[in-house]
Amino acid sequence: LQLTESGGGLVQPGGSLKLSCTASGSPLQYYGIGWFRQAPGKEREAVSCISSHDDSIYYVDFAKGRFTSARNNAENTAYLQMNSLKPEDTAVYYCAAVLAYTSLEKMCLGAHVNTWGKGTLVTVSS
Repeated sequence: LQLTESGGGLVQPGGSLKLSCTASGSPLQYYGIGWFRQAPGKEREAVSCISSHDDSIYYVDFAKGRFTSARNNAENTAYLQMNSLKPEDTAVYYCAAVLAYTSLEKMCLGAHVNTWGKGTLVTVSS
């Protein structure tokens, strides 16, 4: 399984971006999907995690109400819609595929990721 993120770029504060995570080499439907980000000089942190087998989605606190995750197994793609972006959202955003997990919260710890994408840069600046 390979993952490729796209959709990053430069956006003004208050703007929106939609990131995509496209899978190849294996069907994405069997994997939980995590969105993570890493800002310059900071540790990687989770954004959201999507269940592989139902409609459950977990968001970390800063993402609640602003970010929306989704997956389309038919398209082998996951999405992260980001609204009301702030300068502190500036980071490289990664998607990750997780085959086995016990909870979405634990998936979002990032410890059992099977595959990482290479990331897409999001810059929020005026």
